[in-house]
Amino acid sequence: MAASKPAATADPGKQEMGAFEPCVWGDFFVTYNPPLSQSLERSMRERAEQLKDQVRGLFEDGEDRSVADVVTLVETLERLGIDYHFRGEIGTALRRILNEEPEHGTTSPHDLHVAALRFRLLRQHGFWVSADIFDKFKDETGNFSPSLRNDPVSLLSLYNAAHMATPSEDTLNDVIVFSRYHLEVLRNKLRPPMAEQVSRALDIPLPRTVGRLETMNYIREYEQVELNSGPLLELSKLDFELVRSLHLKELKALSLWWRDLYDHVKLSYARDRLVENYFWACSVFHEEESSRTRLMFVKTFGLLSLMDDTYGVHATLEECCKLNEAIQRWDRSAASILPEYLHTFYIKLLDNIKEFEDTLGPHEKYRLSYAEEAIKSLSEYYLHEAKWSNEKYAPSSKEHLEVSHMSLGFPTLAIVMLMGVDNTATKKAFDWAVNVPNIVRASGQITRFLNDIASYKMGKTNNKDVANSVECYMKEHLVAGEEVVAVISALAEDTWRMMNQACMEIEPALLPAAQLVVNLTKMLEVIYLGGRDGYTFGGDLKSLITGLFLKPIVVG
Repeated sequence: MAASKPAATADPGKQEMGAFEPCVWGDFFVTYNPPLSQSLERSMRERAEQLKDQVRGLFEDGEDRSVADVVTLVETLERLGIDYHFRGEIGTALRRILNEEPEHGTTSPHDLHVAALRFRLLRQHGFWVSADIFDKFKDETGNFSPSLRNDPVSLLSLYNAAHMATPSEDTLNDVIVFSRYHLEVLRNKLRPPMAEQVSRALDIPLPRTVGRLETMNYIREYEQVELNSGPLLELSKLDFELVRSLHLKELKALSLWWRDLYDHVKLSYARDRLVENYFWACSVFHEEESSRTRLMFVKTFGLLSLMDDTYGVHATLEECCKLNEAIQRWDRSAASILPEYLHTFYIKLLDNIKEFEDTLGPHEKYRLSYAEEAIKSLSEYYLHEAKWSNEKYAPSSKEHLEVSHMSLGFPTLAIVMLMGVDNTATKKAFDWAVNVPNIVRASGQITRFLNDIASYKMGKTNNKDVANSVECYMKEHLVAGEEVVAVISALAEDTWRMMNQACMEIEPALLPAAQLVVNLTKMLEVIYLGGRDGYTFGGDLKSLITGLFLKPIVVG
């Protein structure tokens, strides 16, 4: 949530006041009407249920399906965004092929494609598969067949699979370099839809791609596949439009909530980013069943963003100390110790979090205390950085990361995500998240690395900003900025690999919670793509948001 760089204001002497760009959406989603009528929605749902039965039939002869057929079906379901309807069937199918090698036993590019697809899917679902499976596709010198260089399908599968590497798998570094180089060579020679798929993967590898955005693109691409499955394509289109309709209804309700909140708290120095916030939430859980979770997540994210900007760009150190004291007390009476301009915000923070209790069942109400404690902890980290800023303190790289990977809020959001989830959010999952396990820590660190690269590339105009990880490393090691950017980028890559490993080592009961954290982290690759900061500078995401929410997919 931390800002990379606020835009300059007309009065340099008031740099922190009104420093961020205004919302690029205004009240658009307050007045925008979802397109589906009740009768049309009802008929679409009836047809979708019929198609689901047909798709389930594809799994019924699972024992007779080849590994190639299974992995192709699972990947298609995932990229079309309808896999969540068939979680049980997919789990059973993947467990069956875990100990099966592709049947042909040859070393052709097609077999490499299937092997790479199986490797990636199994690892993404938490199953350990050895990278040794790729050895049989290499010659005695350790190189892949020259024929592979002109096979974009196999190269792309290999490239995406290699991004499921763990920290100790150095051989997969060579696989990434090899496949990326030859994909770059082929890039301008490819025709749609392969050209678009390669281009997207070179920006963000498929294992780190936001599922909903991939579906938005892949539905149109799958239509161009000569042997596509009609039921899968039709179900995907229906599902996308039904979910999009719900998203627009939620976005309207949340926009009204946010406009009322933002206007009442009168913190004009803070970012007005409700739409970008909701876009982020849909990257983590887009399914209809996750409506409650999205609403809780977006409201909490919005409140924390206001808190972040108060600590980071506006409040004096004394005011920061008072705000933290009030948050630690977590009581309406504590508003009296705050400066007047923070009274309303503080009361709104407490009231909105308290209101979540009404949406939680009797067996879920304990979750609220986890969220409150997480917000208190985040406030302490915000205050820590405010003190650094006030003292002009330059921490070491290690010290900086220990604080800043927490102050970006992702460990807090990991707990907030669980608050509204139905079956995944057990008390054991909350205890796991609150202890900041490796997956959550890695998520925070990736956030920090990508955010700081964006801050460095764009420069800083907010005089309250603490030195970021790029600047700390430059000072500590006396090296140039671009060299440090390369180092920090490599650290982000290493941390993704730690996350991959942690997901394969975690106990199965906690894997769904861990995968939510992975989904949350995937959005960072979009937000900070190419060194931008799409949350602070909302215009950078406008075309993606338009495509996701405002461009219907033709059904039928």
